[in-house]
Amino acid sequence: MRNSRRPAQLLLDWYASARRDLPWRRTRDPWRVLVSEIMLQQTRVSTVIPYYERFLARFPAPEDLAAATDEELLGLWSGLGYYSRARNLKRAAGAIAARGGFPVTAGQWKELPGIGDYTAAAVASICFQQPCVALDGNAARVMARFTAEPGSIGSASVRLRLKERAQALLDPKRPGEFNQALMELGATLCLPRNPKCLLCPWREHCQAHQQGIADQLPVKAARRAVERVRLRLALIVHGGRLLLRRRGDGQRRLAGFWELPKVEDLPAAANLRPLGRFRHSITHHQYEVEVLHGRMRRAPAGLEWHDIARLDGLPLDTMARKAMALLKRQDPQPGHDPAEERMHVFSPSQEGSVAQERKRQRAGGVRGQRQNT
Repeated sequence: MRNSRRPAQLLLDWYASARRDLPWRRTRDPWRVLVSEIMLQQTRVSTVIPYYERFLARFPAPEDLAAATDEELLGLWSGLGYYSRARNLKRAAGAIAARGGFPVTAGQWKELPGIGDYTAAAVASICFQQPCVALDGNAARVMARFTAEPGSIGSASVRLRLKERAQALLDPKRPGEFNQALMELGATLCLPRNPKCLLCPWREHCQAHQQGIADQLPVKAARRAVERVRLRLALIVHGGRLLLRRRGDGQRRLAGFWELPKVEDLPAAANLRPLGRFRHSITHHQYEVEVLHGRMRRAPAGLEWHDIARLDGLPLDTMARKAMALLKRQDPQPGHDPAEERMHVFSPSQEGSVAQERKRQRAGGVRGQRQNT
C-alpha cells in the first residue's frame, strides 16, 4: 500500500537514522560549510576529509585564507584537483573579509566570486535556514528518477525543471536538512549504477521505480571521446633534491604548480633508466606516463632543485606525486639516490677529497669487522 506521508517527511525520517557522520555536518559555521561544499565538488567524500581538516587547521576563518599566498594555498590543495576551486575560494574569502561578515540569502552568496547557484543555496539553507533547494549531481539524479524525467540531465532546461520540482517538495522549516538528505540519498542509495531501490524511502513515490526504469535514468548526453596521451617524465634526484619546473601563472591548467620535466626537455640527462608506469586522467584526457630515473649535476635553465623532505608544502602536481610514489616503493628514503653512488656524481674539485675519504671509510670498515669477530 502506498505510503500517504509527504515525501519530504519520509526523506527526513530516513536521513535522521541513515546519515553518515561527516565533519561538516557537525557544524553550521558558514566558513566550514562553504569550504566543504567547494571541496566536495567533483571529489569523493573519503578524499576530501583529510584535506578539509588540514585546510581548516591552517585557515580557520576567511581572513586567514585571504591573507595567505597562492603558493601556500595550492600547497594545501595539492592532490585534490580542480584547482580553480581553490583560487575562487580565496577570492570569496577576500570578499567576505572585506564586507565584514557572511552573506545570508542565496542571492547574496551568489554575489561572491566563484560561488554558483548550488553552493549559494547549500550554504544559505544549511547555515541560515533559507528555504531554497540545492541541486547538485546526486540530487539531480534522484529527482530525475523520482519524476521519470525523459530529458537529458545535462540540459539547462531539464536542470531547471528538476530544481523546481525539488523546491516544491522542500520542507521550508528544515531546508538545510532536506537538501543534505536529498544529496545523501543520491550518494548512498540512488547510485548512478545499480540503485538500491528496495532500501529507498521514496520507492513508493518514485515514478522510475514504479515503471521499472530506474537503472535507465537519468538520461545523459553522449560523452566526449577520451583522448589518450603518452608522456615520458624525468625524475631526477641529486643530493636529496628533486628537479622540478614551475608552470607559468598564465597557464590554463595548474597555473603556479611544480611538475616533473619531460624527458625530451633534458637532453643532458645521463643514463636514464625506467622506474615505472602509471595512468592519470584529467577530464577527457587519459595519460599513459612512463617515468625515467637518472642524474644531473646542474639544473638547466627554467628548472629548480627542491628538497624532497619539503615537498608536502609545495604545490606539486599529481603526476609528480605519483612518480615519487614509484620511487618510494623502490627506495623508502628517496632523498638518497643509489644511482649517485654507482655513478660517482662529483664535481672535479671534489674528487681528491672524496678519494681520501673513501680510504678512511675502508680502513674503518676493516677495523670494525675485526672488532666483531
